[in-house]
Amino acid sequence: MPFRVLRSSVNPPTPAPWSALLLIGALAGLTGCSLLPRSDSQEAPGAASAAIAESGPPAFDLQVHAPATVQETLERHLELQRFRHLPDLHANELQRLLGAADTNARELLGTMGYFAPTITVEQTETPDSKDAPRAVVVTVQPGPQTRIASADLAFTGSAGGADGSSAVPSPDETGTQDASIRQQQRVQRNWSLQPGQPFTQSAWDSAKNDGLRQLQAHRHPTARIASSRAEIDADKHEARLSVTYEPGPPYRFGPLRVEGSQRYDPDGARRLARLPTGTVYDEAEMLDAQLRLANSGYYDAVFLTLDTEGTDPEAAPVVAQVREAKVQKLVFGPGFSTDSGARLSLEHIHNQMPGLGWRAVSKLALDRETHQGSSEWTDLPDNRGWRWFAGGELQRESTGDYDVNSSRLRAGRSKSTRHIDRNFFLQYDYANSQGLATNVQLPSDTSTALSVNYGWTGRYFNSLTAPTRGHGIAVALGLGTTLRPERDPFVRTLVRWQSFIPAGRVIDDAGTGRNARLALRAEAGAVLARDGAQIPLTQLFITGGDTTVRGYGYRSIGARTDKGQLYGGRYLAVGSVEWQRPIVYKGQMTDWESTLFVDAGAVADKVGDLSPRVGVGAGVRWRSPVGPLQADLAYGVKTQELRLHLRLGFSF
Repeated sequence: MPFRVLRSSVNPPTPAPWSALLLIGALAGLTGCSLLPRSDSQEAPGAASAAIAESGPPAFDLQVHAPATVQETLERHLELQRFRHLPDLHANELQRLLGAADTNARELLGTMGYFAPTITVEQTETPDSKDAPRAVVVTVQPGPQTRIASADLAFTGSAGGADGSSAVPSPDETGTQDASIRQQQRVQRNWSLQPGQPFTQSAWDSAKNDGLRQLQAHRHPTARIASSRAEIDADKHEARLSVTYEPGPPYRFGPLRVEGSQRYDPDGARRLARLPTGTVYDEAEMLDAQLRLANSGYYDAVFLTLDTEGTDPEAAPVVAQVREAKVQKLVFGPGFSTDSGARLSLEHIHNQMPGLGWRAVSKLALDRETHQGSSEWTDLPDNRGWRWFAGGELQRESTGDYDVNSSRLRAGRSKSTRHIDRNFFLQYDYANSQGLATNVQLPSDTSTALSVNYGWTGRYFNSLTAPTRGHGIAVALGLGTTLRPERDPFVRTLVRWQSFIPAGRVIDDAGTGRNARLALRAEAGAVLARDGAQIPLTQLFITGGDTTVRGYGYRSIGARTDKGQLYGGRYLAVGSVEWQRPIVYKGQMTDWESTLFVDAGAVADKVGDLSPRVGVGAGVRWRSPVGPLQADLAYGVKTQELRLHLRLGFSF
């Protein structure tokens, strides 16, 4: 990356123009490479590495006097720090270090956009000091920070290909060229370094790489930076930037080639991946296919790559390197949540059931609120992506003021695409409730139902594990009839919605920015039937806890009987507003965020009886590799109690 300073007028004077080695040396300094001039003896380099271990009294005391915006960086990365504890440091060697300190400091300041600093380095003898026999004081006046004057982006080659052919393009080629031009225009619009912004080396590198990633992520996987240049006018404190990208030819997905398949049919892997063969290359599509294979349970490791070596860009093969999972596996899993306390689970997985060839996942789970045993069987998807599934569940769970023994059987078909999940199934429900106060089972407490159900979920988030923008909506509809104690038709519907809306941008001292946002959530459900219908409690609604209304216990918001006992109700309404803001600490962007939120929820047997329970609070989020780790302290306005809520990950 050519980097050139046009003119510099500083004290003490330095030659102008600076060479491209100026910032290269600065980056080397940041990684700990010594700028000390080499002597004939090789003591200094060896001593530099030994000096990091701070053993013995310091050879000198180092003080940096500079504005807070640059002081921490200088104190941390000045080469003098590495030699403070060097034993038997001679006076002439220290003088050589002091001579290199000026250049070292200028290089560090240059990475932060300060190209006209005034620097003084002073040494005094302090024989009476108990800390060190010498003191070195580095005083820095960084001067004005350089700002962006202009940023020019260019693209080489033909928009539709790399050969630069002048032949008349076909209609398909014209469409491809137009799409590539629009993509290049988006790169220009999204360029992060705009005129007037501060110039720093990290922001400059980030802007170039972001533009390259936008090209490589869609249509042009072989794009590269042909040239880049930053011209610094130290007198005017201005930076003129220019980058030329070489997009390369546009690519389309070819066939999926599976490598490493032994136990499982490679055609099954292709149906699981659902790679859109023939469409324009899109990195997100390929990552989604990789994720579907990894989550299928048939593979312990999956890695997808596009073959761009000697292949036709219009049909480039995608290579799936897989390491297959064992046919059977037993998994023991401890866990904890603030909703249900400690949890133990035992899971048996069989990837090829005898006779059927389906995948079976059988599970036993135990926590403070629920005892559960379940088994779910799934077939491989067909060529259209639909798969058969069947399952059963036995459960004992605390629901309000009742213990509910329930069972459920279901069978149907489902399909998952990049953004949309769909399923339809037949379901049988059995529920037997016992009041906790009397523990007496009554004949009328047992009910059964049969229903036909359809579910549709759309996820349009920028990330499925840690979204910061986008929205999701889910709709479930069931038509059924109770079977016991008497037959009554009913309709059950549930709608969920989640959205993340940008609410300002937070920028640190280096120019790195992340959006603050509003997280909005709503949920509404209804069971429509005659008043006397005995709907199984597993079909009714109850809410409260970590993922619904914070400030209240798990499943503690429901309808009430005439005797005041809590149980599931026929109508549900839940809403939440949460403000999430990135945390900047000591001028640097962190992986932490602060939150303020208001939750509200209500459950009742009649719409007019809905009375919201409100929870307010604050919390923090940590952007972990597996999703956000959330810790919230919430106050229940109705109960007048504080509750701590912990949660890992995001799901919708």
